[in-house]
Order: sequence, then C-alpha cells, then structure tokens
Amino acid sequence: MSRIGKQIIPVPEKVKLDVAADSTLNVEGPKGKLSFTLPEGITLDQGDEGVTITRHSEERTVRALHGTVRALVNNMVIGVSQGFTKNLEIQGVGFRAAVKGKDLDLSLGFSHPVLKAIPEELKVTVTDNTKISVEGIDKQLVGQFASDVRAYYPPEPYKGKGVRYVDEYVRRKAGKSVSK
Repeated sequence: MSRIGKQIIPVPEKVKLDVAADSTLNVEGPKGKLSFTLPEGITLDQGDEGVTITRHSEERTVRALHGTVRALVNNMVIGVSQGFTKNLEIQGVGFRAAVKGKDLDLSLGFSHPVLKAIPEELKVTVTDNTKISVEGIDKQLVGQFASDVRAYYPPEPYKGKGVRYVDEYVRRKAGKSVSK
C-alpha cells in the first residue's frame, strides 16, 4: 500500500468536493474552483474525518498513480482554501522588475526587456523593483511560473547576480587569484 496514498486528506469546512459521473473531481473553496479527472482504477471516498483515495487493483500503473493522485487532490484542497505563494528576488546592479498590464517586465542586463505573460489564474506583485511575489490556487501553475521567471537569469556563482527564490542558497565560488 502506498504510504502517501493511504493517508486521509483533511477537508476544511468551507471546501466542497464533488465527483461527477465521468470521474471528474471538482473542488470549490473561498479562493476559487479547481477540477481534476481521476484516472481509471482510482476512486475518492468521502468520510467524516476527510477524504481517502482508494485503488481497485494492484497493477503497476494504478499503484504508481495512487500516491500521486492523493498528493494532487491534497494540493487542490489546500489551494482553494489557503492558496500558494512563491517569492523571488532579483540581485544585480540595474536589474529590476515591474508589472505592466498583463505582463511581467524584467530588466536583467540584456539588450532588450524580457516580457513574461502572466496567466489569468495568477496574481503577481512586485515590491521595491526587486521582490516578486507569485500567488495562486494551482500549486503547479504557481511553481512553473516562478521557475520560468528564474530561468531567464539563474543566480551565477561568482557575484550572485540573477533571479533567485527568497529562501534559496547560492554557493559562491572564489574568483581568479593572482599568483606570482
């Protein structure tokens, strides 16, 4: 049995879960609404304590999906009740960010500004021209957007310039040393 898959998902009072006939799970909460199609061989059972994910066979593919589906459903419940946030910071002389309409405008030392379209489901805010906050209810979308922004100029190990997560540690290297 999957260690993750057999855990009960606690459901807050404000969150409603509905499973349609075509095995589509709809999760609705105060922050929004998400949906997910349950794979074949996996069902969702609602109880007093919360929700459990069960599988109907011991096939390799169904066993592999058991814990994954449980984690996805748990992330959906957390997303519609609390939401997810990723914080980025920009370090470097002249490096800055700004939200312009539906785009994130990044000046990262290139000859042109980098424009990244902000998806409708996300809220992106920039403070002090160097701190970027990405908020949303879909954990995968929040993480992917933050990762895409970081990928434009990852932190380099010599001066530490670039876009990094707030809690990220960048291992610094020593520069060239003069020998006589």
